[in-house]
Amino acid sequence: AMNRVQLLGRVGQDPIMRQVDGKNPVTIFSLATNEMWRTPESDTNQGGDISQKTTWHRISVFRPGLRDVTYQYVKRGARIYVEGKIDYGEYTDKNNVRRQATTIIA
Repeated sequence: AMNRVQLLGRVGQDPIMRQVDGKNPVTIFSLATNEMWRTPESDTNQGGDISQKTTWHRISVFRPGLRDVTYQYVKRGARIYVEGKIDYGEYTDKNNVRRQATTIIA
């Protein structure tokens, strides 16, 4: 089996470092990837319109060396390449509602 993700995009926010209940800290940030395509041509020869879709990814970095370098040097707007695995989980929000979460573990 293989669980591997490769993303190239722009950082949406400066990374933050969190530590919960004395566990190992984690650096978290968002990454935007864009997909662009041209709609089919209409009756004229001018071509179609260009459409774009932005997808946001939540990136978590646990590995100690990589976690610290990410926190120190990655900044909002930077274009970066991330490789890791996809992880699905659940959490309970502050309104006590169960939510699904998808995270890329870099």
